[in-house]
Amino acid sequence: MMKNSSLKHIETLMERYPNLQVCKREIIDSVEILIKTFKEGNKLLVCGNGGSASDSEHIVGELMKGFILPRKLDQDLVDEIDDDILSSSLQKTLPAISLVSETALITAFSNDQLPSAAFAQQVLGYGKSGDTLLCISTSGNSLNCIYAAKIAQIKGIHVISLTGQKENKLEKYSDIVIHAPEKETFKIQELHLPIYHAICLALEEEFFG
Repeated sequence: MMKNSSLKHIETLMERYPNLQVCKREIIDSVEILIKTFKEGNKLLVCGNGGSASDSEHIVGELMKGFILPRKLDQDLVDEIDDDILSSSLQKTLPAISLVSETALITAFSNDQLPSAAFAQQVLGYGKSGDTLLCISTSGNSLNCIYAAKIAQIKGIHVISLTGQKENKLEKYSDIVIHAPEKETFKIQELHLPIYHAICLALEEEFFG
């Protein structure tokens, strides 16, 4: 169970976006899975297309460095680094990888193999049991996300999907589906950002608050 101070970020999200009450339980469950993932020394993989690819990188940026809280290194590590400038610049992290960022790998694989399997190839290579995969797809029917989720499921990787209001194919391969309550792509994307910001805030508070 997450700390009350972490849960407060979800409550604030609900106050600011009352229409998200319909997916509150799924958002909380997603945070809980990610807390378990990171506490057990595992990582988050994130993928999506177009605007959702940008969201994938955005999420990784919020987790891999300080978001709103300082994340000072433990003194033991500071002593080992023995460089005040370097150690004062580095921050504690929550390990996350955006699968959309490997340009050379994606283009090489897409040229040689099935382009829609490029995310699945990375899940196969990077992923291990206990990790979590976050698939961001406004339709929930993006084939490359579906393939990634299918491989994740086979490997014992938790799958969270962030989609729109409609039923979709990603549901079959997901442990949790957060249905943003909109049907048009740009409106779904407008809700995805505050949802994942709240998740990142809750995680940061849980580990560094």
